[in-house]
Amino acid sequence: MPGFSRFTSRLVPLLVDNIDTDQIIPARFLKVTDKLGLGESLFSDWRFNPDGSPRADFVLNMPEHRGAQILLAGDNFGCGSSREHAPWALSGFGFRAVISTSFADIFANNALKNSLLPLALSGADHREVVALLKSDPAAEFSVDLSSQTLITPGGKPMPFPIDSFAKTCLLNGVDELGYLLRFVPEIEAFEQSTSRG
Repeated sequence: MPGFSRFTSRLVPLLVDNIDTDQIIPARFLKVTDKLGLGESLFSDWRFNPDGSPRADFVLNMPEHRGAQILLAGDNFGCGSSREHAPWALSGFGFRAVISTSFADIFANNALKNSLLPLALSGADHREVVALLKSDPAAEFSVDLSSQTLITPGGKPMPFPIDSFAKTCLLNGVDELGYLLRFVPEIEAFEQSTSRG
């Protein structure tokens, strides 16, 4: 996977607290083991009417949000079951980051392993982002993983925490195994040096 680079995007506001993984990707879509196509089922029960037609009033179906790469959610995003399909669906739809004030631990770990950034802001910063978006729905924000900041349209950096190992993996575009494989030459050299004794 490619390294996680700084990017700028509009936000899609879905300001609902306690969005669980069954809402993100309903259980009936979990029969697959492949990520491809899961984005089409993201928030399926909210995006579509019973007859399969898109709900015009749901935020992901609104033309002005097409192509946006950051989801702005309420508190406690990704709670519920541990399905890895949830970050697969979010990434498959085109999101690279989700902003909340907190994330369920299992969801956050699954997201990081799938190059989806769970960006947890302080309550004050989250409220400021919501206010900025209300005043200008087309506002663009930048995500800079290297400095661990969300940067507002006015240039204000808002810090967010991230595990240092996960950050290293994301920036280098590797998973845990890929990270370890980078040390194969050193491992082989150590093995050779110890086998001579």
